[in-house]
Amino acid sequence: MEFKTKHHIEKNYLESIKKQFAYYKLLGEKTFAQLDDEALFWQYNEESNSIAIIVNHLSGNMLSRWTDFLTADGEKTWRNREQEFEDVIQNRQELLTKWELGWTCLFSALESINETNFETTIYIRNQGHTVVEAINRQLAHYAYHIGQITFLGKMIKGAEWESLSIPKGKSQDYNADKFAQEKKKAHFTDEFLNQKGKE
Repeated sequence: MEFKTKHHIEKNYLESIKKQFAYYKLLGEKTFAQLDDEALFWQYNEESNSIAIIVNHLSGNMLSRWTDFLTADGEKTWRNREQEFEDVIQNRQELLTKWELGWTCLFSALESINETNFETTIYIRNQGHTVVEAINRQLAHYAYHIGQITFLGKMIKGAEWESLSIPKGKSQDYNADKFAQEKKKAHFTDEFLNQKGKE
């Protein structure tokens, strides 16, 4: 019974974390969709990162951290982190290609985790992590940068920005709708992710 309980917790965690990552991925994509090509390369000043630079960094980090996730150090010898913060992406298509490359690597690695390898020690720059610690570290890192992406999008669009969460002034209506429904078990991202399938 102890093994089944532990396995159940691990399975629930992995299912939840996949939805969390998918949620942040979609936030980025909904931001890209609102912006013209020029806006993807806009920088507030010379020291600031454009959306394209942030995507380049995210992709590089993802490929390094999630390639051979269970068997190799997350900081790969072939990674060039300094170049990730340079203007190397030239157009929207290249941005989207790098974006998908990183996320595909991430989700593929998550699919490789199961009850037989969940106790593996994950190393990042020789520092050992549990699988949960390594995943949570990356989730927080990506949420941080995708927050930057959406904030840049909002800065650029101004009053034309379409909210990615509850629109300003609509909190009471949103809560009233939620509390009018029966209690149920659901992940908070389900509604948001399900909207993507309907588009």
